[in-house]
Amino acid sequence: MKRISEYAVEVEAAMQALNIGAGKPNSLYAPIEYALEAGGKRIRPVLLLMTVDAFGGDEAAAMAPALGMELFHNFTLLHDDVMDDSAMRRNRESVYKKYGASAAILSGDTMLGLAERQMTRVADGALRRVIEAFNRMSIEVYEGQALDMEFETRDDISVDEYVEMIRLKTGCLLGACAEIGGILSGCDDKVCARLREYGENLGIAFQIEDDWLDTFGDAATFGKPIGGDINQGKKTFLYVSGMAAGSEESKALKVAMSLPAGDMKVKTVSRIYEKMQLDASARKAAAHYSAKALKAVKATGLPEDRLESYKYLLDRLSGRKK
Repeated sequence: MKRISEYAVEVEAAMQALNIGAGKPNSLYAPIEYALEAGGKRIRPVLLLMTVDAFGGDEAAAMAPALGMELFHNFTLLHDDVMDDSAMRRNRESVYKKYGASAAILSGDTMLGLAERQMTRVADGALRRVIEAFNRMSIEVYEGQALDMEFETRDDISVDEYVEMIRLKTGCLLGACAEIGGILSGCDDKVCARLREYGENLGIAFQIEDDWLDTFGDAATFGKPIGGDINQGKKTFLYVSGMAAGSEESKALKVAMSLPAGDMKVKTVSRIYEKMQLDASARKAAAHYSAKALKAVKATGLPEDRLESYKYLLDRLSGRKK
């Protein structure tokens, strides 16, 4: 099997070959090109391709749906930045900030159409299963986003509810990438389910780590201002865990979160998190879901040498800085 970086290079080359920026009108396609040229980890298409490789499928034939999943992911980012009023994405202006809300919404819609087109470019024998997996995933992602928005007005969210929300919003996309890789390789439903479980738990771990990084990471490498979640009053794993404790610190946390946005609010909330040892508990939770992911992929029966790429993704996640 190839290295993760090799799959990522292939994805970049294939994405550039689509030449999306040449589309007309420019006002529609320029924001898409801008979003895609920012790069990113490309974890989703890499996961699909490496799964096809691990299970003996045709990697070249899998590139189209791999690009489709990356286009879908970036479509959600364009819309998320509008809903979250986010000015920065990947250490530069978001599409929303640079081109405006209307352009971000319309270009995002177009990315969804481009993604769906790529998902149909598979062998006829796999088409129905691939589209069913894609459609299920997309609905679950939207459900996760809706729950995320609902949580903005609630302080009684349980940790389990939060984990389910991020499973839907983040984990299901990664799960579908692994599942579709299995489908394209001719795997049966049982193996595909284990692959989906791997991706979903990877996504949960990834999001919990992202929550931690937003408060305790380094802005220069994270790509977004530190404390953005706190200033926006977002319900993260840290905040939900703190409120669920029902302690005096929980009351202080609620008061601190009501402070005006700014450095003082970020520092105050961060100190409460540290006092409650929520920084450590978040890293522990991320490790827990990483372990669940590894257990799921091992259950597929892959030989040890073909598990290395899956382990690498988990290791890269647990120690990431951005």
